[in-house]
Amino acid sequence: MKVVLQRVKKATVLPEGEQIRGIKQGLLLYVGFGHEESLDTLRWMADKVCKLRVFPDEDGKMNRSVEDEKGELLIISQFTLYGDTRKGTRPSFIQAGPPEKSKIWYQQFIQLCKERGLFVEQGTFGAHMDIESINDGPVTLILEKD
Repeated sequence: MKVVLQRVKKATVLPEGEQIRGIKQGLLLYVGFGHEESLDTLRWMADKVCKLRVFPDEDGKMNRSVEDEKGELLIISQFTLYGDTRKGTRPSFIQAGPPEKSKIWYQQFIQLCKERGLFVEQGTFGAHMDIESINDGPVTLILEKD
């Protein structure tokens, strides 16, 4: 599982043919899944995302988590995180998990984040989406669980 995490002042997603959804201050997460994910991996990542200290404290140091800030999450499925560009000029997505399993893992990950008491919005799995965000910092991190 891979996650690109961005601290945002606000973010929105507009899946094709659907209503716009958005969050205020919090984290925009792009999540991708490999072939062999597990519930343990999903739990580990949800814990990591929600407890990661990326928000400033009163001294301006990154010592507060999205949970501490009562921030919000916008979670977007992003199989292209598994794109391999080492050869040629067209990415290979062989390492990305199969869509039918990835959709289940995506829904489970969202549910694990909701269980932490955070407001969570989401994109639509497999849909074309327009995403807008105002990055805060900017703070962007890549998280992986081997």
